Amino acid sequence: MRSSSSRTLVRTAALLVAVVASASLAACSSGPSASTTEGSAISSERCAQNKDAGTITYLSGYQFQSSASILEYIAADRLGYFHDLCLDVTLQPGSGDTAQNTKLLASGQATVSAVSQQDVIQARANGIDIVGISSYSDAGLDILMTNPDITALSQLNGTVVGHKGYVPATVRAMMESQGVDWSSLTLVKEGYDPSVLPRRQDGLAALTGFISNEPNQLAAAGDEVTVWQPVTYGIPGSIGAMAVNPAFAAAHPTAVQDVLRAALHAYAYCSESEEHTKECVGYAKDLSGATYDADLNAKIWSTETSVIAANPLPGGLPLGSIDDANVSALLAMLQKYDIVPADLTQGQAAEGFDGSFVSAIYDGGTLVWPAP
Repeated sequence: MRSSSSRTLVRTAALLVAVVASASLAACSSGPSASTTEGSAISSERCAQNKDAGTITYLSGYQFQSSASILEYIAADRLGYFHDLCLDVTLQPGSGDTAQNTKLLASGQATVSAVSQQDVIQARANGIDIVGISSYSDAGLDILMTNPDITALSQLNGTVVGHKGYVPATVRAMMESQGVDWSSLTLVKEGYDPSVLPRRQDGLAALTGFISNEPNQLAAAGDEVTVWQPVTYGIPGSIGAMAVNPAFAAAHPTAVQDVLRAALHAYAYCSESEEHTKECVGYAKDLSGATYDADLNAKIWSTETSVIAANPLPGGLPLGSIDDANVSALLAMLQKYDIVPADLTQGQAAEGFDGSFVSAIYDGGTLVWPAP
């Protein structure tokens, strides 16, 4: 069985070195920086239930990068939102290896973690017991970049396409939907420097990447590229998706609800203004060390939240909800490319997701804060 379409979030070498070098400083949360009162945003009965949950270990998708599903959890901790809800949350930086995250989650070594919806489907197909509990958008982070002379994806037939280890299924699905003959391509594994595309190294005509990463780097360097997003062509994906250890969720549902409540409250705060974004990114920098690139990470956050805002969940679903139709579409795509077994049913895939935790924290489309 082949690896997932979004198995590992590979970032730039410079960012990798900077964050990993400081990882020892960021092994866990340093606690709230804001002055808050424990239980100030929750009833005493619910506070006791959340305290009974014990320590909740949050595992990020990739270090303490300022991505959706990471920065708002850091901010919820440092702004005291978890404390307000009587939650004892420890922040742990993930390595970027989604497969490892899912195993840590299933084993109980992590309680909640950033895991894309497509990776939840694949993990469960491989016998890894986790449950998806939220997602911000049916768009995805994976993209394809080309030089400006490419004005239609079909022009890529017979050309060289670069990737970071594999071409994500979402990108392949987009390309094939626009008339690309996959067998005509020469696929080349490239490093972490996106300038290979404008330099046309190895004869590159296109390069895969992440919407919040390589395009921002190239723009900062003055290089012009065209960005092709799968969501534009109706290809399913997910951004900001979270998963939970199912045994913990069954035993402590209010704690799961309130972790999400605090994170969504912090998401709104960090997105409210450039000043708030800078503040939240500063919290991530505090956990990561002096080499953390605050300007780059602020751009990562603003890019991802802009994609989420431009691609809201359908049918008026509030931020964080599970879109069942998207889960079905992701399953079909993963089966098309032999990433999960063909006999995995839509019902079995749907069993891997539980939208009740998010629905419980909204009143209509409004996040309930403080908690009941």
